[in-house]
Amino acid sequence: MLEIKDGKKILTTPISSEDLADIHAGDIVYLNGSMTTCRDVAHRRLVEEGRELPVNVRDAAIFHAGPIIRPLDNDKFEMVSVGPTTSMRMEKFEYEFVRETGVRIIIGKGGMKENTERACKEFGAIHCVFPAGNAVVAATEVEEIVDAQWRDLGMPETLWHCRVKEFGPLIVSIDTEGRNLFEENKVIFNERKDKAIEEICKHVSFIK
Repeated sequence: MLEIKDGKKILTTPISSEDLADIHAGDIVYLNGSMTTCRDVAHRRLVEEGRELPVNVRDAAIFHAGPIIRPLDNDKFEMVSVGPTTSMRMEKFEYEFVRETGVRIIIGKGGMKENTERACKEFGAIHCVFPAGNAVVAATEVEEIVDAQWRDLGMPETLWHCRVKEFGPLIVSIDTEGRNLFEENKVIFNERKDKAIEEICKHVSFIK
């Protein structure tokens, strides 16, 4: 579901491809509902080893993150810090991951490339960036850790299945049309850089 609240675009799981149709690269959104931390080893297990993900992320979100967790009584946990890790490490797995799991929102840090673009376009998903350096703020937006799977992987790689409230801001970097904000901006920035270098060279051409 997509709703506008106090000027915010808020997506609530379960999310359909139709909910994402009017979400475009560069938009800022927030997330309510189901989000699971999922990074390198979990991607490898699913894609390379063919193991089924023990958490259902269909029409929900994954977060490329290795959190710090505080254990509580009765096998409960508290999120202390959960900052995004570099999404590009998952790039070679993401097409197969999205196809097999049906995940709708991929959250991480930095841009991704062709595999993720293709997945977002074919399967109706988006990739978003959570601002780096705000891991403690992100933890306050986790209402509850509902479940923890693949604990044998250790704290950073465990699948921490969470319920979140207005998790964000999330900057949409790849939309369901496959538009890639990072790649588009690279072209713009390189054009600006070339013009700046040309102008600077006019003033320092005497330097040999």
